[in-house]
Amino acid sequence: MPLRRLLFPALLGALNLYIGLRVLPDLPGGAPVRLPAAVVLGLCFGLMTLSLLSRLLWPRPLADRIAFPGLFMAGLFSSLLVLTLLRDLVLVPLVLSVSTATFHRAESASALLVVGLSILATAAGFASARRRARVVEIEVPVRNLPAELHGFSIAQITDVHVGATIRRSYVERIVDAVNALEPDMIALTGDFVDGPVRELSAHTAPLQRLYARYGAFFVTGNHEYYSGAGPWTAEFRRLGLRVLLNEHAVIHHNGAALVVAGVTDFSAHHFDPAQRSDPDAALAGAPANAVLKILLAHQPRSAPAAAKAGFDLQLSGHTHGGQFWPWNLFVRFQQPFTAGLHRLNALWVYVSRGTGYWGIPNRFGAPSEITRLRLVAAG
Repeated sequence: MPLRRLLFPALLGALNLYIGLRVLPDLPGGAPVRLPAAVVLGLCFGLMTLSLLSRLLWPRPLADRIAFPGLFMAGLFSSLLVLTLLRDLVLVPLVLSVSTATFHRAESASALLVVGLSILATAAGFASARRRARVVEIEVPVRNLPAELHGFSIAQITDVHVGATIRRSYVERIVDAVNALEPDMIALTGDFVDGPVRELSAHTAPLQRLYARYGAFFVTGNHEYYSGAGPWTAEFRRLGLRVLLNEHAVIHHNGAALVVAGVTDFSAHHFDPAQRSDPDAALAGAPANAVLKILLAHQPRSAPAAAKAGFDLQLSGHTHGGQFWPWNLFVRFQQPFTAGLHRLNALWVYVSRGTGYWGIPNRFGAPSEITRLRLVAAG
């Protein structure tokens, strides 16, 4: 096994050891409490390591089933690590300002708090991740919106990440919820798969049941390129989705024309130079009488180019809203917007938190969503 494959498990081991040395000795109750806690921490490391190595040792889908417990434990490990670090940041100055007896009581209480809060956050995050995404209603106020387009509705789903832990039944629940909204159009803004067509096509098949008056439009995310963008593009087209690769479609609604354009993922050129994301190319040849121009772009980072190209609204995903605390606090350093509706010059940008999750089944503090956007006239 290459040495580089052992580096991450070694790092995980070191971090688990740090948690154990800093928290376990201070837990109240002695050995009856500390021993089970040590066993759980050891399981955390063992199952996470097994999850990392599963696809090297076993074929899918067996590897996915073996990986699931490790991915769950990764959520617990993340909470333990962050809260242990925060605890140490509090205890360091505290030791200089209180009596020894008071400090030992603080050590004991805070160790118990780290464990308790980690368990609660992991359980709540897991429940949030595994339930069907809630429907979020968003009104987009558009200046000079003609009456014919007032109330035009778009259902957006994104970042489902069908793969190791998200399977057909999960996708079916999403499709049923979207169809129940009866939208005018559906926008699928990338990162729907984590694996090849031959292994996951049975689980993405429910997408063919998506129905909207003007159809369902799909753009690629970075994970489509990790998983084979060419085969997946063909598969999504076979399912009846309109795939937009730096191109557009025109919708005529109540006599008014609007443009729905889509770009390849912001990083697509790293996989295929011919698929560089290009909002200008996506809009080329659009009718001059179109009263509204909508861009589907997986990453919010496409927004400056979309604004320059003259789009009115961009729909994106990619960020997962950070997926779970505290990582949601750091997304803003990589993307211009984390979640929600934002304004960039004349462009509205809506960033969905995602309809599924990636890897770790945890959505603590950043719930998944199915978004229903309605166009309304700006007041």
